[in-house]
Amino acid sequence: MDLQLTDKVFLVTGGARGLGRATADVLVAEGARVVLSGRSQDTLDAAVASLDAMAGRTAAVGIVADNADRGTSARLLAAADEAWGRLDGALVSVGGPPKGPVATITDEQWTAAFESVFLGAVRLARDVGAALPDGGSLGLVLSSSVRSPLPEMAISNGLRPGLAMVAKTLADELGPRGVRVNGLLPGRIATERVAELDATTGDPDAARAAAERTIPLGRYGEPEEFGRAAAFLLSPAASFLTGVMLPVDGGLLRAL
Repeated sequence: MDLQLTDKVFLVTGGARGLGRATADVLVAEGARVVLSGRSQDTLDAAVASLDAMAGRTAAVGIVADNADRGTSARLLAAADEAWGRLDGALVSVGGPPKGPVATITDEQWTAAFESVFLGAVRLARDVGAALPDGGSLGLVLSSSVRSPLPEMAISNGLRPGLAMVAKTLADELGPRGVRVNGLLPGRIATERVAELDATTGDPDAARAAAERTIPLGRYGEPEEFGRAAAFLLSPAASFLTGVMLPVDGGLLRAL
């Protein structure tokens, strides 16, 4: 299938690592160009160099930015305009919040996570959505916690479902302009973040084995498997999909 991504331009927040980077890899392989954001200049430089080498041309730009910063949306939009004079979509991906139960998560942790995980994502989706043309597409990287709570992940369980409803609402608001908004619900994908969560148990191998027993496909997903799903959902090939919350989890979620 042709995803019809040649020369289209996408913003990818958190694009130097993890699920954002996996999506950027697929977008560029399909002919698109990307503006990546992240907190580390070194990791952004490495990602840009790798993507440019894969494409055999200038295919990526890196911008050091924090989703919680109120000026991030404007900076990323300006970078896309300066580099390529257009924007066709965005993947809003943020790092996971701290692990812990409701009983021990502090007010300060809730506030910091709200600023970065929730409000930062809402601001980016709102501002980028307003700038997208007919045919544009937004994707928000959420979590399986949208539909089922995760043990010891109180902040994710609290904030991600709200973001999913914001995405659904924004899909209603932008639909008449021809702009689509969808969410992706990753389960256990073999990223550094998931490895770190497994390590907090004290026995990461046992934690992974236990998690894999709950997944019908019997394994963790690979980042590129998520990237392919995200690139499809962002692409014109998915032109009649909006307001969708797509699990990418090997069957982990038991809810419809």
